Amino acid sequence: MNTEELYKLKFPIGEFKKPDVITSEMITTWIQDIEQFPKAIENATKHLTIEELNWQYRPNGWTIKQVVHHCSDSHMNSMIRFKLALTEDAPTIRPYYEDRWATLVDGIDDNLKDTLFLLKGLHAKLGKLLRHISEEELSKVFVHPEHGKRFRLDETIGTYAWHSNHHLAHVKQAITHKGHFE
Repeated sequence: MNTEELYKLKFPIGEFKKPDVITSEMITTWIQDIEQFPKAIENATKHLTIEELNWQYRPNGWTIKQVVHHCSDSHMNSMIRFKLALTEDAPTIRPYYEDRWATLVDGIDDNLKDTLFLLKGLHAKLGKLLRHISEEELSKVFVHPEHGKRFRLDETIGTYAWHSNHHLAHVKQAITHKGHFE
């Protein structure tokens, strides 16, 4: 498999590109994507067998179950980052080793029930929070020490909408390819 094919498997919807201007329509769409993600991921995975949950979305990539568990981990961190930025002045957030988290017992669990339950509640709560952020608050920032830069909340809403769609595409890709890539 060549580099371009591997890139497309890693980023099936492309990488997130921050728009030069973020409109209220974009934010509304992004929030809808975030709110709809739990149902979409549940629909994509609800009839999968344990064998199918263990299909990878690309060579040397995570399994479907790891992707789903990762989304709950990542989006819990996202909620905290939004709340920190809304209540503090440019807080430095705490990064985490997502690759290590994906190998913990809850990251490799064959049962997605609790994770899907968590995602539903978390995304409902996150959607409520995001729908009530004022235009002024959208410009608030947090600092990500791993990247050494400040991230605005309006951009971060887009990032997490992309993240949801990105991993949903990974799950669908693994199902389409039945976990086999030549």
